[in-house]
Amino acid sequence: MAHVLRSSRRLFLAGLPVLFALPAWANIGSGLIKGAVRRFERTEPPKPVPEVAFVTADDKSLTLADYKGKTVLVNFWATWCGPCVSEMPSLDQLQKKMGKDKFVVLPLSLDGPTRAKVAPFYQDKKLAQLGIYFDKGRKAMQALGVSVLPTSILIDASGRELGRIEGEADWSAPEALALMKAAEG
Repeated sequence: MAHVLRSSRRLFLAGLPVLFALPAWANIGSGLIKGAVRRFERTEPPKPVPEVAFVTADDKSLTLADYKGKTVLVNFWATWCGPCVSEMPSLDQLQKKMGKDKFVVLPLSLDGPTRAKVAPFYQDKKLAQLGIYFDKGRKAMQALGVSVLPTSILIDASGRELGRIEGEADWSAPEALALMKAAEG
């Protein structure tokens, strides 16, 4: 009997590293998809995101690959989109709560002719945690199959899409924070 217990314990302990090494998407179960993030749709299985380029406020070119190793929440928005404007302060709060070591909110503005309105909008709304980025020519939007504003896409540290929300969400809600922490692994 003692031999059977020792063998069972060895099997259990041997399986622990596998249990704790589950991919981030495995941590995102239906129990986390509720409340403010109830419209989050998991990508099953997670899929690699294409190489997506965008620019900073000072026209420096970046790609999603520049954020490899971090969990990224890409948010497509515009100053002329009411629901987008409403959710930006909560995205700023999410970035503040999550920190910037392993997680980044990447708000990609679709403002083209209205680009000059973005920096004053950030100042007016006191968005201190978010960077200013632009999706020139809506190429990133097309590459990622986005057709609704706002849309937020959650990407793991390996560069795979874990899921997305089309439409506005309250990113400062506890369930949004729990979802992001689960994605971080």
